[in-house]
Amino acid sequence: MSFRSLLQDMKGEFGSISRKGFDAKFGYGLRSRSHRAVQDSSMTSTDALNQSCWANMPPELLRDVLMRIEESECTWPPRKNVVACAGVCRSWREIMKEIVRTLEVSSKLTFPISLKQPGPRDTLIQCFIKRDRSNQTYRLYLNLNQASNDDGKFLLIARRCKRPTYTDYILSLNADNVSKGSSTYIGKLRSNFLGTKFIIYDAQPPIAGARVTKSRSTRLIGMRQVSPRVPAGNYPVAHISYELNVLGSRGPRRMQCVMDAIPASAIEPGGMAPTQTEFLTGNLDSFPALPFFRSKSTRTYSFPSGSLSPERDERLVLKNKAPRWHEQLQCWCLNFNGRVTVASVKNFQLVVSITNESGGQELENVILQFGKVGTDVFTMDYQYPISAFQAFAICLSSFDTKIACE
Repeated sequence: MSFRSLLQDMKGEFGSISRKGFDAKFGYGLRSRSHRAVQDSSMTSTDALNQSCWANMPPELLRDVLMRIEESECTWPPRKNVVACAGVCRSWREIMKEIVRTLEVSSKLTFPISLKQPGPRDTLIQCFIKRDRSNQTYRLYLNLNQASNDDGKFLLIARRCKRPTYTDYILSLNADNVSKGSSTYIGKLRSNFLGTKFIIYDAQPPIAGARVTKSRSTRLIGMRQVSPRVPAGNYPVAHISYELNVLGSRGPRRMQCVMDAIPASAIEPGGMAPTQTEFLTGNLDSFPALPFFRSKSTRTYSFPSGSLSPERDERLVLKNKAPRWHEQLQCWCLNFNGRVTVASVKNFQLVVSITNESGGQELENVILQFGKVGTDVFTMDYQYPISAFQAFAICLSSFDTKIACE
């Protein structure tokens, strides 16, 4: 049997049953009876594995087969075979987790945790956002075809929740369940009343010594114990501010993003940005018993070391690249290299801002760019050192109404 036919045989046998196992292991399964149904299907897939010809395969040969699958399936939708293999059983999953490298190194979005990892260096990951005005939702897709924004792999969804004094954007991995109580809730974006200041919150600590912020939503999650295997919290990872337009003049917006979880040294040669390698799915016994969800004050807890602390290192600052006035077109222009086709005040490019004795300087390398290409369709391209989750949240801030900026 040739190696190609061997791979086809493996994909055919595990392609359908492993998807269910993956859903249960990576947080896409629901709780109660539906959760038990997913667990039963996972057990069925394990039984099928034990009865198949793959049960007695030598570990060295199995690892070689899985490595070749990972190398051959580089893009979506074929990349789903790598995810399927990881969902077959625990041993397969552990092997695939060792084989699949981080997004920064591989430039491949594979598992859901890839959305929390810094993008590749010197290469923009091309995505697009679709806005649904009817239900106030925003969906993030990975571009599968550079010539069209109609074909994409779903990544994240955000739902806008308007409050009397602020606005929340709830981010989730599951398009059918966008709520803070969901096991697929990964964070949120909160704005002030004027829409000039925003804070991005991560549901899990992004770095060592992360500070959990007191809020009513986190206390409710702790009290109801929604998804007890995923201790969700409010960990601020970025602050976004838009400059006030006190004169009321028309022109491009000015924005600044302070990345609380990324040190400024990350962009230097040899620098590193904090990288999450897995979602927190451990037992609550490994955490401080969760009394901090009902605490009346903000406390700091120690998490595993190995990440850089922004308190000991200057934080990374991103600023929008200043556009140039085009005399012939009579408008402000930026070079999006063909990725943006419709003029809009929402369009922007973010670059690193460096402050020194001579004043602020901007680097030319674009970290994130966002712009309109059609009715309720926008492109979003990002790279190291920010993640898809952070980039998506920053772009959502551009959608929000800005009373004092326009």
